[in-house]
Amino acid sequence: MTFRAPVRDLAFALKVAGFDELTAKHFPELDADTAAAVLEAAGAFTTDVLAPLNRVGDQQGASFADGQVTAAPGFAEAYRAFAEQGWNSLSAEPEHGGQGLPKAMELAVFEMVHAANMAFGLCPMLTQAAIEALALHGTERQKRLVLPRLVSGEWTGTMNLTEPQAGSDLAALTTRAEPDGNGGYRLFGQKIFITWGDHDATDNVCHLVLARLPDAPPGVKGISLFLAPKFLVNEDGSLGERNGLAPASIEHKLGIHASPTCVMVFEGARAELVGELNQGLAHMFVMMNAARLQVGVEGVGIAERAFQQALAYAQDRRQGRSPWSGEAAPIYDHPDIRRALMLMKAKIEAARGICLTTGVLADLGRLAEDPARRAGAKARQELLTPIAKAWSTDVGVEVASMGVQIHGGMGFIEETGAAQHYRDARIAPIYEGTNGIQAMDLVGRKLSMAEGSVMDELCAEMAMTAEALTERRDLVEAGRRLAEGVRALEAATDWLLSHRGADSLAGATPYLKLAGDVIGGFVLARQALAAGESDEAWLQAKPALLRHYAAHVLAGAPGLAAAVTAGAEELEAISAEALSA
Repeated sequence: MTFRAPVRDLAFALKVAGFDELTAKHFPELDADTAAAVLEAAGAFTTDVLAPLNRVGDQQGASFADGQVTAAPGFAEAYRAFAEQGWNSLSAEPEHGGQGLPKAMELAVFEMVHAANMAFGLCPMLTQAAIEALALHGTERQKRLVLPRLVSGEWTGTMNLTEPQAGSDLAALTTRAEPDGNGGYRLFGQKIFITWGDHDATDNVCHLVLARLPDAPPGVKGISLFLAPKFLVNEDGSLGERNGLAPASIEHKLGIHASPTCVMVFEGARAELVGELNQGLAHMFVMMNAARLQVGVEGVGIAERAFQQALAYAQDRRQGRSPWSGEAAPIYDHPDIRRALMLMKAKIEAARGICLTTGVLADLGRLAEDPARRAGAKARQELLTPIAKAWSTDVGVEVASMGVQIHGGMGFIEETGAAQHYRDARIAPIYEGTNGIQAMDLVGRKLSMAEGSVMDELCAEMAMTAEALTERRDLVEAGRRLAEGVRALEAATDWLLSHRGADSLAGATPYLKLAGDVIGGFVLARQALAAGESDEAWLQAKPALLRHYAAHVLAGAPGLAAAVTAGAEELEAISAEALSA
């Protein structure tokens, strides 16, 4: 099935997210025509270059032999074209060789990249995270010699956190860093699940590695961040000898077969400190937060790809009779199929809007001239980031699963490609802190910011939008459903703020889903209002999608609020023996 980059929907979602106001004030050179040209060019590249490689990447994947990783067929050439055309440098600062475009624009471009070829997109995505970490915490040498080459795409970057005994609990990591007596360090240890940890698409791979010094404090307070390149970097920027690190193997995975997931071994690898000693976790969180929003965009991208294929199949596959015409018809004319497709499309639009809104807020949090506006944007960005990551990636899995279902038995057959989208999508809820961890972060840290006022202000804004919907006869019921959802979210928020410990943790995941469902409805409401009563079919769909979402998603908000407030008593009482066969 041919992929079509959703340029039109992305441009509309950016506009509703506040992109025009952002660019008019802070990026005056990025007028509407220029922004449209960027999206169109990215759409052409992802459609013509990346999408055709998606299937062969899944079938053949990356390979490992003699201590070297080779990218899937065509991927190295595609990556070099990606870098040469400047797609790797969109939002990086011009002083480091970047184009200085908004983060929101980069997210829109990367949604198309992930939709076309998620396994490919993981490589530059992690490089973006490394760029942000070095731009903020790197030494002058690192900014002079390494950062520009990451920005240009000449080299790629990775995150090295996880170890066999230390997954999400980084306090348990044992990789050690020993001073080499010359101002540098030597790294010893093993890291696992390192995405694009080695490959042949670029001359160098720059690893950002968490490790601890021998005399460091125990736990997370003793973790430092180090830069260890595959090839050492000379003072003139040229490459020196091979460093003491290498992939030991690549994993055999459920999906994303073209993305090499490496076991990396450090045997005295030379490394430089990034930032301050024993502040490595805080420094790495710059990468983590950047990657979390990008992973949310991954969820949107893979959902878009799965939806496009399901819609095309539903229009082509003929079976049964239409209840509307009474004639033999494609399955698109069956109400249950059309219901599923509308729900898929609505959730994609909602997740896309959440992610792009978070991107606009990230830009405003850096650039807004008024300190209060800057602080408010940053706070809302922090609140939305775990929702953007977790809710959007859950949407990716759900939509991909529905895509398989719409294909029926053919969806379970690999030749159709629907199964690949489902397999690829399944990693995103696990990446960069599992969705359960995102939920715990939301209820444990983000809700309590400014004594709960950040969520309060968002709920007040959503309630106003719900009221605005009731002024349109065709959206009265959707407005009522959104208002009910906001009230459910407010009640659940108040309960969580007054309950800590196990009770709040037990309600964290249903709370994040509730928040995502309601905020997603808010996004669709704003889009429906912005679409007006246009004669264009695609704009007429916006109010229809809101109404469908309100009936099938927002209607469940009170039930989710009940799950949030159920508490942990039942969980504490149940034993593993009671649950076992």
